[in-house]
Amino acid sequence: MPWFALFFLLGDLAVQYLKALPDTGQLIWIGVLALFASAMRSWHILAFCLGFCWTAIYAQSILDDRLATHLNGKVVIIKGIVADIPHYQTHKVRFDFIPLVDKPGLPAKIRLNWYYPDQPLKAGQIWRLAVKLKTPHGYFNPGGFDYEKWLFSQRIGATGYVKNKVRADLLSTDRYSINAWRQYLADRIDGWVTPGLARGVIKALAIGDRSDLSPEQWKVFRRTGTAHLIAISGLHIGLIAGVVYYLIWRTLVWIGLVSVSPQRIAIMASLSIALIYAALAGFSLPTQRALMMLCVIMLAQYWQRHIKKSQILAVALLSILLLDPLSVLSPGFWLSFLAVIVILIALSGDSQQRHYWVEAGKIHIVTALGLLPVLALFFGYFSMLAPVANLVAVPIITLLVVPLVFCAMLLMFWLPALASILFTLLAHILATLWIFLEKLSALQWSVWQTISLPIETLLLASAGVFLLILPKGVPARYLGVLMLLPVFFPRTQHIPPGEIRLTLLDVGQGLSVVVETANHSLLFDAGARFSETSDMGRNVVLPFLQHRRIKQLDTVIISHGDNDHIGGIDAVLKTLPFGSVLSSVPEKLKRYQAQPCQVGQRWQWDDVKFSLLSPPSVETLSGENNRSCVLQIKTRQFQILLPGDIERTAEHWLLMNYQDKLQADVLIAPHHGSKTSSSAPFLKALGLDYVLIPAGYMNRYGFPHKTVLQRYQAFNIDWMVTGKAGAVVVQTKGRRMEIESSRKKAGHYWLNLCSTL
Repeated sequence: MPWFALFFLLGDLAVQYLKALPDTGQLIWIGVLALFASAMRSWHILAFCLGFCWTAIYAQSILDDRLATHLNGKVVIIKGIVADIPHYQTHKVRFDFIPLVDKPGLPAKIRLNWYYPDQPLKAGQIWRLAVKLKTPHGYFNPGGFDYEKWLFSQRIGATGYVKNKVRADLLSTDRYSINAWRQYLADRIDGWVTPGLARGVIKALAIGDRSDLSPEQWKVFRRTGTAHLIAISGLHIGLIAGVVYYLIWRTLVWIGLVSVSPQRIAIMASLSIALIYAALAGFSLPTQRALMMLCVIMLAQYWQRHIKKSQILAVALLSILLLDPLSVLSPGFWLSFLAVIVILIALSGDSQQRHYWVEAGKIHIVTALGLLPVLALFFGYFSMLAPVANLVAVPIITLLVVPLVFCAMLLMFWLPALASILFTLLAHILATLWIFLEKLSALQWSVWQTISLPIETLLLASAGVFLLILPKGVPARYLGVLMLLPVFFPRTQHIPPGEIRLTLLDVGQGLSVVVETANHSLLFDAGARFSETSDMGRNVVLPFLQHRRIKQLDTVIISHGDNDHIGGIDAVLKTLPFGSVLSSVPEKLKRYQAQPCQVGQRWQWDDVKFSLLSPPSVETLSGENNRSCVLQIKTRQFQILLPGDIERTAEHWLLMNYQDKLQADVLIAPHHGSKTSSSAPFLKALGLDYVLIPAGYMNRYGFPHKTVLQRYQAFNIDWMVTGKAGAVVVQTKGRRMEIESSRKKAGHYWLNLCSTL
């Protein structure tokens, strides 16, 4: 059974590496191979084929449930139910919406934003809304969050927003749905607990709602490796089920009046409580996996089967993959299974009795080591202090906080005074724990950042981890240390002197460019800011810089003061050390000692020349767009021009002042491809090969404008749009230049390629 489950898993994984799902004919051939393998009793091949076919069919069904092309960008009137607790932010509310009327081309689940809602939104409410929808699409950048993969794994077939110009009608409320009950509990907790850390953690552990936790709090949890504790996870479901099992079993044994086995009654009761606890989390996919694993273990005990631990894990693995083969796309799937396997291996080799803290310390160190390759793969970093943080946080959260939260939720209805005392006690416990976690998180070396590691490095590291956690006495055990070294000291792509690596980031309708030379780095603009907790600097620029292991910015240029260029800069400069800051609006960046960018400013890094061509010191150009900083970069063979949001007036000024010196091989499109820019004389003078257009997917301005694209085509200029191509990487290599779309390079089958180039 374990080998069958393993090869079924390998078949599942094989599908995830495809750029396109197999068609019906290909699946039939794999089915024939499975029948042949069954006849030959080759169970490994059979398991692989079954895993591959089942996953491919399941994934195709999810893709088929996406928004139809004819509805993309259209306004549709939909009647549906709010499917989860809405997440309120400064000016909007985000929620999942399930249509209740069967409309051709409409998916079963939609994620919506409602900006400036004029009515309170609650889970379980049934609304008639006018919504503008689009197919699942997200920013796509190296080192960034793959939003489309997340939408795909959550079965969300469209995203969009509510049109405020059309009346929204609240029709009724399904008061008996699970999510309506969760909403009721969330409202009660809001009334009992003041806003802050305690409320966020209590709601996360009680009903699986983590929206009250701030980005700063999440940062501390991630840096200390304790984020897994702030969720209704397998650990917490298992804990509650275990406590209920033990109490009921001991009580029934003490009473001694039941004719049925006390163990069986306790098992059924504990499973019932686990089911209720999972329901409080809205039966999210992680809780479904945890519940499935618990059912396998408990039912084996119910039927009094003496099953090996490996067989129990195999049955749980198969059950989860049959229920949801897309679980392999989730870090939680790997972290939960590998944590159990690592702990079992670590505890199998030594039967000596040790002090509790020694044994607990060993488990946390071994678990952190065992999960290292997975954390490096999914998150690009891992916490160096996770064993220390978890050694303290795990017993506090699992043995104190979770039981107290559970008791407080029950007492809230019958003994409110006692519930109030428990909530106050929880606030004090969490505040004390938070002081400890914050101090650990503040340490500079608490997190080890990795670059995107090749699969062979991760496989080697996994083998090394396996060797290290084996029991004492295993030969060559410590060779695992050598196998782990490539994770800590990965080979980075060296940029030779005289060459550059330029990345035009996908920041939606905005601009952000990172330029790297052999020993220096430059940031040109930082995208937009949407709210106090969300901006492109935090969401895109910083993850990319960390992915590239850029620890300092030598120069930062903010072309002008529009939000889509300057909005994300605070998040970046508050996190990373930086050298000079140049801008056409230095008054908006006084806290960073910004200086004005002007004609004539030049510098050279690693045999690469940088020159500012505009704005002139004398205000001969009117309008903020036309006074954008214009940066020219010259390598040994190529020239690249970054003009910000200049329009025809500034383009004409550049032509008049630089004449034949104004040349470029690559141009970042002025003003996102607006028809007010990219004039014909300007394009003709540059002699371009490529134009890279920083414009959002299906943006409301219609950028890039059709007339501009026709103009590029007339001059035989190739172009890419970040909204379709994702981040665009330009690398110079001597006489050769490579321009690459990150979305096309990744090429996963769930990505919306949308005519990439």
